[in-house]
Amino acid sequence: MTIKWVQSDPLIMNGEPFCYGSRLTVRQLLELRSNGYDLPRLIKDHPELKRLGIAAAYAYAAEHRDRFGDFFEDDGSLAGPGYTEEEAVGLPSQYRLPGVVIKPSAEGATAPFSPDSPAPAPATP
Repeated sequence: MTIKWVQSDPLIMNGEPFCYGSRLTVRQLLELRSNGYDLPRLIKDHPELKRLGIAAAYAYAAEHRDRFGDFFEDDGSLAGPGYTEEEAVGLPSQYRLPGVVIKPSAEGATAPFSPDSPAPAPATP
């Protein structure tokens, strides 16, 4: 069975797109993220959410920037913390969006993570 992680129904939440299995809309999820909620905190506070569903909501927002444009920074990335590279391991490629789903850490990151990036060189002692 394939799950549609972001759903929209005019009879539910006034037609606002929402996350499968919850009453949390994509807009509410983006508001939480822009207020500093990272993945572990989102899942802790909303255990009905799934890691894949949250990534799908972020990707949905990127596909519908006309509706969710106020949550995007000038550089095109979503405001607030995204998934770390470690948290994004195992996500399907359509959800591995640099700057949208995956946000590089502020420490030493120079470019968004890409699945096509070469593996980092091992540290030398």
